[in-house]
Amino acid sequence: MTQSLAELEQLCNVLYNSHNPNERQHAEGLLRPFSSNVDYIPQCKAILDSATSPYAQLFATSSLTKLLTDNSSLSPQLRLDMRNYVINFLATNSATLESFVTTAQIQLLSRITKTGWLDVDDAHREVVASVMTFLTQPSTTHYHVGLKIFNQLVTEMNQQSPGTSLISQRKIAVSFRHSALLNIFTVSLQALQSLQADSASEARLKEQATSLVLVCLSYDFVGTSLDESTEDIGTIQVPSSWRTLIEEPATMTLLFDVYKASSPPLSNVALECLVRLASVRRSLFASEVERNSYLARLIAGTCDMLRLNQGLGEHANYHEFCRLLSRLKTNYQLSELVAVDGYQAWIQLVAEFTLTSLQSWQWAGSSVYYLLCLWSRLISSVPYLKGEAPSMLDAYVPRITETFITSRLDSVAVVANSTTAEDPLDNEEQLQDQLESLPHLCRFRYESTVTFLTQLLDPAIAEFNHCTSLPPGSDPAALNIVEGRLTWLVYIVGAVVRGRLSCSSAEPQETLDGDLAFRVFQLIQVMDTGFHTLRYAAESRQRLDLAILNFFGNFRKVYVGEQAMHSSKVYNQLSERMGLHDHLMVMNLTVTKITKNLKCFAQCDKVVEASLNLLQDLAVGFMSGKLLLRLDAINQTLAQHTPEHFPFLNDYANTRSRTIFYATLGRLLFMEDSTEKFAAFMAPLDTLCEQLKGAAGGDPATFRKHAVKHMLIGLFRDLRGIASAANSRRTYGLLFDWLYPRHMPLLLHTMEVFADDPQVTTPLLKFMGEFVLNKTQRLTFEASSVNGILLFREVSKLVVAYGRQMLAAPRVTGTEAYASRYKGIWIALTVLMRALSGNYVNFGVFELYGDTALKDALGVAIQLSLSMPLEEVMTFRKVAKSYFALVEVLCHNHMGVVAACDSPTFAHLARSLEVGLRSLDVSISSQCAAAIDNLAVFYFSAANPTVGETPAPGAEALARHISAQPALFPDMLRTLFDIVLFEDCANQWSLSRPMLSLILVNEQIYGELKAQITQTLPPAKRDKMEGCFEKLMADVTRSLEARNRDRFTQNLTVFRHDAKA
Repeated sequence: MTQSLAELEQLCNVLYNSHNPNERQHAEGLLRPFSSNVDYIPQCKAILDSATSPYAQLFATSSLTKLLTDNSSLSPQLRLDMRNYVINFLATNSATLESFVTTAQIQLLSRITKTGWLDVDDAHREVVASVMTFLTQPSTTHYHVGLKIFNQLVTEMNQQSPGTSLISQRKIAVSFRHSALLNIFTVSLQALQSLQADSASEARLKEQATSLVLVCLSYDFVGTSLDESTEDIGTIQVPSSWRTLIEEPATMTLLFDVYKASSPPLSNVALECLVRLASVRRSLFASEVERNSYLARLIAGTCDMLRLNQGLGEHANYHEFCRLLSRLKTNYQLSELVAVDGYQAWIQLVAEFTLTSLQSWQWAGSSVYYLLCLWSRLISSVPYLKGEAPSMLDAYVPRITETFITSRLDSVAVVANSTTAEDPLDNEEQLQDQLESLPHLCRFRYESTVTFLTQLLDPAIAEFNHCTSLPPGSDPAALNIVEGRLTWLVYIVGAVVRGRLSCSSAEPQETLDGDLAFRVFQLIQVMDTGFHTLRYAAESRQRLDLAILNFFGNFRKVYVGEQAMHSSKVYNQLSERMGLHDHLMVMNLTVTKITKNLKCFAQCDKVVEASLNLLQDLAVGFMSGKLLLRLDAINQTLAQHTPEHFPFLNDYANTRSRTIFYATLGRLLFMEDSTEKFAAFMAPLDTLCEQLKGAAGGDPATFRKHAVKHMLIGLFRDLRGIASAANSRRTYGLLFDWLYPRHMPLLLHTMEVFADDPQVTTPLLKFMGEFVLNKTQRLTFEASSVNGILLFREVSKLVVAYGRQMLAAPRVTGTEAYASRYKGIWIALTVLMRALSGNYVNFGVFELYGDTALKDALGVAIQLSLSMPLEEVMTFRKVAKSYFALVEVLCHNHMGVVAACDSPTFAHLARSLEVGLRSLDVSISSQCAAAIDNLAVFYFSAANPTVGETPAPGAEALARHISAQPALFPDMLRTLFDIVLFEDCANQWSLSRPMLSLILVNEQIYGELKAQITQTLPPAKRDKMEGCFEKLMADVTRSLEARNRDRFTQNLTVFRHDAKA
């Protein structure tokens, strides 16, 4: 670089501030060496020392962070020098730095500390003492920076960084937890205590101190990798060494005091800390006395907040407070709550708070879910409550239930008369969350709840019936309100009926279920009559139909099918009032409604999808499927299933639903196993295929027209559904004979013409993926049949046609890469993998008779795999699963092909297996382990041949590959030991299989590896680890026989347990 400092500052300013993308790209190109070449580390430091532009300082800091992250081989001394430099830089310049530069510097310091945490000399572990010097300075700026460093450091240690494997992450996180986290937590509480006592302290300091308390309590103590997309934090597994601090009353009091004296964002962070304190594991406390005292402080604190209503008008506070109340019941028993002094006052205040929240539905939003969960869990515990202390639930639960129902009904009119109010019915996730807790509330005093619901249902249904006779063109405003209210009521009735599954058997409750169900069925009978037939496009009507389908689904789970209660009292009610004598008649009513929806709601994909899902659920059970075949509506659908009868099939928005539709019809069709019915069912598809063949034989431009394309997409989705339903050898044979050889040329021609169009190739490849899948051994042909070979030849033609087009096409990068390239490749690889592993093809035939189908398919598949960067493969889970599944099959059944690869290709495949071992997906790591085992076993067998045995094809080639890369097997073995020793691996058995194979082919390296692993441990633990290694190979011989392998696997279980003890 020859730029002067001034020029460099100008480039940095352009990089971060210019609105011209070309200017930014030019600046980025000139500055790239700073972040990609470690030789520029001194220059980055020079920029920090001399530059006055904050953007130059930010660039230099970001470059250092990237260099550190991307180059794990930097010397420990260099990392230590960088750490000391950053600490000195912050100490000297923090008062004048821009906040974003300070933040970047702190991130750099945290990354340096993390990457060097496991260094042998432990120098980086002194960072806590170094940062403490910031907190002892008189300057508030230094104090703020010190707290900020601790915040970022704990966050950095708690999450996987780029370039850090999961295994290394767990090692670092556990070590940091043991040696530093408790000290930092203590510092955070002391800092917050002193700041709270000082009325003149700055708010930003309190925010940092409180945030530090929170990140310490949010630490992943046991390596569970909690899902951050959910707010349900579960139980906090705080170490026992934290007991004194957690049990100390001043800790909780401090956080309540901080909340009371502040406003968001500080107050809600304090509440979040309290939520975590309420979630600490019960076993942490020394005795029941301490635990009950702890609970009493939580009850008293929340009681004060409710009584004073302090800060709960702020939504951020309100939401966290609702979570805090919910956690109290999650972590403690009702009997413990009732025994606390002040429980009655607390439950009364919580009830009033809940009633107010339910009535303020617009403001409360999703927070209500936590309150409903609290009451639902309280009710669920009533049967187990012992003693005479009253729970007081009788006084409050009925009021809460009724208020929930009325507030939801009132919301309909509010939404209708407002242009800004959001309809709660549109938030499906929030709706289902709230309905999930409702059954317990409604069934607590079920008789009174049913009476209340019927008083609301009857007038609403009567008004809905009255609207049936409205003339066309009538004002629908009033009907919109009625439909909205009925939608809520039907959802609530469905949820209540589903609650029957979790209740003890009680005939009076079944009678009451029948009372409610009767009214919903009564509503269904008039929904598709009169004026209502003109309402299918109305949003309020579509919501009502979704609620009806939800009710059908819930009613089915309890009272229809093989798991149903056929003699239930619910049918007495339905029989007396409307002639529905049994579940067959209810199913008929359900199916009639479903088919009506599919014909009338073609433009509403939500109703179509929900209708098809319900029909699929009904057809899944053997008994319920047989019942469906007795219904005229189903037999008519099997006879007339084309777009002329079901217009939704023509709507592109419903394209995905076609597969479900035909999978369900196929399942019902194959239950009867009739050749004549199958031929009649497939006749419309036969006609369509002939029509498409005609188009394919004409002008190529005609075949690529949108109408033809839409027909092809629909055809492949339909066939995929039918293929997924063919679960037996007989039914699969019917479909195979229909497709081959008459219609196979159409598939190949489509692939050749549309290979560049994922909208066509994706459904085509997915159909083939389903068609070649040998599930339930359905692809079992006669001994004299060549169908398996013929099928693979067709698969090979399709995969090769697609693969060659993809390899010739320009490479796409960025966000479009998956949709336009990777998705098709992983599906094509899956098709080939399933055909290779289906066990219905003798692949030796191809080489024997000079057929290149197998060679061509495998060659294209390997080239496609190499065309995807490994980091991209690992980024997309489906791509990774498909890639590693294929590599496993190749290593298991086609080792000669793998060995015949050139050196770079073999190296890529083998190294990718080592990367796959570290995957969080158990299936991927297991597949990689199996593939590595096959490689090692093949190599071991070739190196130790049986006398008189002919060397296996590829043995010499594999030996050359291994000798060219002597570190390959040792690195794999080292990775496996790291996983077994330092990870909570769920697939230990799978990982154990390649370990013995690798030990036997690397016996000298294994000895060195034992010494390396032992040396990384503290001196006090080394003798124990050496003993564990001796036991690992006890009674294990130098062979790969099954009995010897099993003995090693058993020893590994003991080894892992003893080493981690």
